[in-house]
Amino acid sequence: MGEKTRYSDEELMEFKQIILKKLEKAQADYMMYRSSITHGDGNDTQDTSPTFKVLEEGAATLSKEEAGKLAQRQLKFIQHLQAALVRIENKTYGICRETGKLISKERLRAVPHATLCIDAKKNLG
Repeated sequence: MGEKTRYSDEELMEFKQIILKKLEKAQADYMMYRSSITHGDGNDTQDTSPTFKVLEEGAATLSKEEAGKLAQRQLKFIQHLQAALVRIENKTYGICRETGKLISKERLRAVPHATLCIDAKKNLG
């Protein structure tokens, strides 16, 4: 028997479960970041004295910027996970887009949205 060209349906289901768990957590984190950006938690400088207001507003702006960056990064991660689910449905999941060979199970368990095997990733620089 030759080299495997794709993962079995059972293996794909295992990866799907891993991705769904990561996706659920990522979406919860994203909502938390969005909430902190829009002051959904009600923690604002409105109820503080004017003396501390200027300092707190500066810190709040910095905090909002950081939360915005984290939210943006989380959204990108969610999109990668969703794309991985599509590849599972198409039965193309786990195939390196550069070499056409299977990405190792260990790599996919660690980075379930990976589209490159370790060798191809190293060659990119």
